[in-house]
Amino acid sequence: MNIKILVAAHKNYEMPADQSLYLPIFVGKALHPDVNHTFIGDNTGDNISVKNAHYNELTAIYWAWKNLDADAIGLVHYRRYFSSKRQKDLAQILSKKEVNTLLADHDIILPTKRRYYVETNQHHYLHAHHAEPLQLTEQIIKSRYPDYFDAFQQVMDRRSAHMFNMFIMKKKPFDEYCTWLFAILSEVEQELDITDYDPYEARVFGFLSERLLDVWLAQHLNYKTVEVPFVFMEPQNWFKKGGSMLLRMLKPKRV
Repeated sequence: MNIKILVAAHKNYEMPADQSLYLPIFVGKALHPDVNHTFIGDNTGDNISVKNAHYNELTAIYWAWKNLDADAIGLVHYRRYFSSKRQKDLAQILSKKEVNTLLADHDIILPTKRRYYVETNQHHYLHAHHAEPLQLTEQIIKSRYPDYFDAFQQVMDRRSAHMFNMFIMKKKPFDEYCTWLFAILSEVEQELDITDYDPYEARVFGFLSERLLDVWLAQHLNYKTVEVPFVFMEPQNWFKKGGSMLLRMLKPKRV
């Protein structure tokens, strides 16, 4: 299979050796034209690079959807990769042979779910972000994509999710997912005023898409999925992350 896994990056960084499989892409290149790098920019061809501050790595996904011709397309991050060996080593990330083996029996490769245990996906989002974007997304799905509304509610009530917009999909589900996802986000974007959002919250469409992936999957059970562990290439302060999560939960939900 011709498989391309985009490695989203916003600065120069060490990349996987197998660049027949892994394709480094500089996200938000239209916003940072003077940054020197050796990667392809997400501002070539049909693109939404200029929206990177609000869409995050989705600008790379959109670029791949519109410009790549491959049997399967995926996305990872410059510091976060799939790895069946769970080792923080670029030599140990998912290989072409492993990807081909997984896609022989499955349509979609996903990262191991992140489990929240003490709160639902909806509560997790509302404790971390403004409520309006999620509420508006729910309204749009209910009124304009009603076939997905039950799936949306199910996913919001779960206590686990596939995060980081990481996946590897065969071409057919990838096309279908992107068509659905970017249509919904476009409608949310038209109705949502983010003028007063700080730079972190302004990344709202990337945050929403992390939840919408599972909504789409829940509605398309005809596609076979498999989970693969992911690794962070740099040390993570889990104590600090856990403390931050508890503090968010103790605060009132954001509006």
